[in-house]
Amino acid sequence: MKKAIIVWGGWQGHEPEQCAGIVADLLREDGFAVEVTGDLGIFASLQLAKADLLVPVITGETLEKAHASALVEAVRGGLGLGGHHGALATSFKESAAFRYVSGVTWVAHPGNIIDFRVGITRQNDPVMEGIPDFDYHSEQYYLHYDPSVEILATTTFTGAYDPAARNVVMPVVFKRHFGAGRIFYSALGHVAAEFDHSYMPLILRRGLGWAARQ
Repeated sequence: MKKAIIVWGGWQGHEPEQCAGIVADLLREDGFAVEVTGDLGIFASLQLAKADLLVPVITGETLEKAHASALVEAVRGGLGLGGHHGALATSFKESAAFRYVSGVTWVAHPGNIIDFRVGITRQNDPVMEGIPDFDYHSEQYYLHYDPSVEILATTTFTGAYDPAARNVVMPVVFKRHFGAGRIFYSALGHVAAEFDHSYMPLILRRGLGWAARQ
């Protein structure tokens, strides 16, 4: 049985504890043994590198340099890393090592909570199979992302809320490889209620399953 560790914390506006519990249920349904913790000290634990999947549900917070370096090496060695919305993109923003391994940084969401369209770019990928383009109501994330990512879905900014972003096509869902490790990210899921969407949780659970240690 594969082991997943979910760590929640940081800004409460993203409802990290509630979202962590929902993600845990999804992974258990898919056959994972899951540990959920709000103790960021888990990043100092040797058990992290022995897990198959790490899912931070964290906005902000600080990651010590030694722990960030150990995490990078754990992913390089095969630990899967995945998350949604603020996870990865807003976790430990001052850590260059974490930015390097996560491959994504949030920088803006013009208009805050708005309606936008998600377009599937790789319908033949197992993560996106059977999922059509769909409408979504949330923060439309403007991201800085690693050029190595494999983009699975995008959104286009209209410029209605910031003309500087007009016609920018931005990744919403991507995956990437990092050594023997796999990283998955979905920008969807600002709060726990968004897990009621038809496709948001399906994309996440498939993506986390793909990211888990092979």
